[in-house]
Amino acid sequence: MNSQHMQIGEVARRTELSLRTIRHYEESGLVVPSARSRGGFRLYTEGDVARLMVIRRMKPLGFTLDEMRDLLEAVDRLDSGDEPGGDEHDALLERVRAYERAAAEQVAKLRTQLARAEEFALTLRTRLEPSGRPDEVRDGSPDDLERAGPPDM
Repeated sequence: MNSQHMQIGEVARRTELSLRTIRHYEESGLVVPSARSRGGFRLYTEGDVARLMVIRRMKPLGFTLDEMRDLLEAVDRLDSGDEPGGDEHDALLERVRAYERAAAEQVAKLRTQLARAEEFALTLRTRLEPSGRPDEVRDGSPDDLERAGPPDM
């Protein structure tokens, strides 16, 4: 086996994806092993790992497999040795920009959800403390200090 290739187990370890998930992405056409060993094992390159990492990062943001495929096709076309013509190049860049905007919007929503979840957890901790205050202020931010109230004297 070429030192530039890795088997699916190594790819799974590096991407923190299961073997089943990697195979599913292969069946869906999102990633194709770069080679096969003499024994028929899938062999992947660093480029394949990078592609799987893009997919892995898109998944929790709610992108569908079709959207992942569309973005990867646009990026592949932009990165290919064939420079697309002016209009096609601009259209490809706009597709990538649209995904960047969608990702940024989803990140903002997730930050809001996380802030609400942290506030909820702090509310529960406060309720569970005998003094009505959490054991510690999490990060010392003004919001944490305000929620915690004045220290007991």
